[in-house]
Amino acid sequence: MEISTAAKALDALGHESRLAIFRALVQVGPAGLAASKIAEMVGISPSSLTFHLKELALTNLVTSRQDGRFVIYAAQFETMNALLGFLTENCCGGNPCTPMPASCKPAT
Repeated sequence: MEISTAAKALDALGHESRLAIFRALVQVGPAGLAASKIAEMVGISPSSLTFHLKELALTNLVTSRQDGRFVIYAAQFETMNALLGFLTENCCGGNPCTPMPASCKPAT
């Protein structure tokens, strides 16, 4: 992944609503969700949802398809995995990463 592509994807995910939308789509998997279900899950208005989905689609983080009278949106897992790979490709200077000590992990 090119740095400019990664920066655009991170910028799109840097908004609270878009991050919530993307996480909801990742949770449901490749089948995706109708826009109305996404709005319900995330708790935002349909007009705001449309704007945010457009921003995510521009960075290829989500795709859409027509299913009858519904538009189904799904996370683009290839793009997500490429972004994660880009972020971690030089992790720890090429050395195996050590697990985070228990004292540093957030409480659950």
